[in-house]
Amino acid sequence: MNALIIYDSNYGNTRLVAEAMAESIKGSAISVKDFEMGNLGNLDLLIVGSPINGWRPTPAIKNFLENIPNGKLKGIQAAAFDTRIKSFLSGNAAKRIYQALNTKGAKMIGTPVGFYVKHTEGPLLEKELENARIWALHLFPSN
Repeated sequence: MNALIIYDSNYGNTRLVAEAMAESIKGSAISVKDFEMGNLGNLDLLIVGSPINGWRPTPAIKNFLENIPNGKLKGIQAAAFDTRIKSFLSGNAAKRIYQALNTKGAKMIGTPVGFYVKHTEGPLLEKELENARIWALHLFPSN
């Protein structure tokens, strides 16, 4: 089984979450800035994550999602997450990522989820890395 987590990270918190997920499901985590679109083939699971940036994913994740060719994700299971502060005003980038992946043909699994940081720059709240590992294992239990 081949799992890939693509993320963007402003202060390192989203990277830490992505790496924890990758470790738990024996997948790979890669920054969207280092990712090449041709590497989307032959995946069983794609997880995309971003910090919330003005209620939305970062411009780099938004650009990545917009540039996925229609139908390219057909047959690939996908899920979405974000990192956010605990506030009803913080927005929901994970939901937007989820919708974009679905539009591109992915088979969406799980629900969009947020992992919490203490302040805008972090650090992650206690147990959020463990929560990320558990969430990923629920998505991809066969590893």
